[in-house]
Amino acid sequence: MKRLRITEIFYSLQGEARSVGWPTAFVRLTGCPLRCHYCDTEYAFQGGRWMALDGILDAVAEFGVRHVTVTGGEPLAQSACLGLLTRLCDAGYEVSLETSGALDISAVDRRVIKVMDWKTPGSGEEARNLYTNLEHLSSQDQVKLVLCNRHDYDWAKGVLERHRLTEYCEVLFSPSYEQLSPTDLADWILADHLPVRMQIQLHKYLWGEEPGR
Repeated sequence: MKRLRITEIFYSLQGEARSVGWPTAFVRLTGCPLRCHYCDTEYAFQGGRWMALDGILDAVAEFGVRHVTVTGGEPLAQSACLGLLTRLCDAGYEVSLETSGALDISAVDRRVIKVMDWKTPGSGEEARNLYTNLEHLSSQDQVKLVLCNRHDYDWAKGVLERHRLTEYCEVLFSPSYEQLSPTDLADWILADHLPVRMQIQLHKYLWGEEPGR
């Protein structure tokens, strides 16, 4: 029986990406091979408990929601995550996957909305970006860039130009929480007429860094 190591399964408002604000069931998997400087889920690096896929789906069903987000850590670090994503889609949920972009996404069920967190220099993990992943994105998917400073912003503009990201998926620019002023980022985007969506982490402004929110 396939199973996954789970840090938490919880109910909250989606704080990021296109489905921001929707009541959502979150399945947070344990483990991550990256160590981003701004990581807010270090508690998910270790521990957790093993759960069978049936048990995970039963837990999600208790929340009575349409939206489900599978996150981490890095959920694709556990191979059984692919089966969980397919099972959730088969059950009729609108499923999104929050992934770092460092692991291959080619085998992810095509019904899943991929939210890929492309790593900037300020993250400390820029070298982990797997550029072949860009070939597996579609118009339903999103690339998120968390920006720590002006250097990250200028670097991200270069990524947009070189890889023409906005031609085949939605691009999100997000200020690193309490590191880059959201107002500054908004002003830069407007001044440069960038075709990107700016986002802030809604859950951080509602509940701070409280786990399970």
